[in-house]
Amino acid sequence: MKQDITQRFLFENLDVRGEIVSLEHSYHEVLTRHQYPAPVAKLLGELLAASALLCGTLKFDGTLVLQARSEGPLPLLMVECNSNREIRGIARYEAEQINDSMSLQELMPNGILALTVDPTQGKRYQGIVALEGETLASSLSSYFASSEQLPTYFWLCADGKQAKGFLLQALPAEKQHDDDERQNTWQHLTVLANSLNADEFLTVDNSTILHRLYHEEDIRLFEKLPIKFHCSCSRERSANALRSLGEADAFALLDEQQGKITIDCQFCNKEYIFDIADVTQLFKDGSSNPPADTRH
Repeated sequence: MKQDITQRFLFENLDVRGEIVSLEHSYHEVLTRHQYPAPVAKLLGELLAASALLCGTLKFDGTLVLQARSEGPLPLLMVECNSNREIRGIARYEAEQINDSMSLQELMPNGILALTVDPTQGKRYQGIVALEGETLASSLSSYFASSEQLPTYFWLCADGKQAKGFLLQALPAEKQHDDDERQNTWQHLTVLANSLNADEFLTVDNSTILHRLYHEEDIRLFEKLPIKFHCSCSRERSANALRSLGEADAFALLDEQQGKITIDCQFCNKEYIFDIADVTQLFKDGSSNPPADTRH
């Protein structure tokens, strides 16, 4: 049975918490929308897992966006996850330039990774880090190390069928107040986490993984929370995009496209179609109704 969950855990006697994410159905839903080459599908799965980890860690109401851009054959990876644990993602790539053995740096040379938090209320926040590591996980860890955030460790893997993520994050000093002791604890826990291998991570349940890694520690494992694929596109958003063109340009586009404007969602491949009656109504009273065809 396919499952998509995120699960928190806490070291009872240490100032460290963690999160484990497993994605199957939502990862499958993202991949079925486009025919991605294997290394692109792998990186997209890793970024999906990373966004779900961060949504489980950051306490906010809104949407988190992870976007990797580069000058290489994979110019864009983009994933969104909201506070309802709804996720979607997309990649842009040059298929003829990609082979299955390419590394992150070969796929995304001179890349940058942007993390954007767009809360329902309050200010939008964005942080950017260079994609200098050998993996997305190391680049994300570097982002947190270079920011004012608490030290955070990422472990990500994906194989085209499953995507999983593991996160450790240091907490403010409450149980360990000595800096050297805290640093030694952090190093010890991350070294053990690095002993994970992908086959084990993809096939073993969360409680078993934590026991194998940290059987000497007292760990509290919280309930599993569901994650699902969901695309936030809508006919209303498409209508707003048309409205933003202005009436003259919208009718010019309508004429150019032989009487029907098709707006397609790059994330889920839905198509929203607007004919002359729809566009007239749109600028008459601002309504996107009556609904025309919406296709998958």
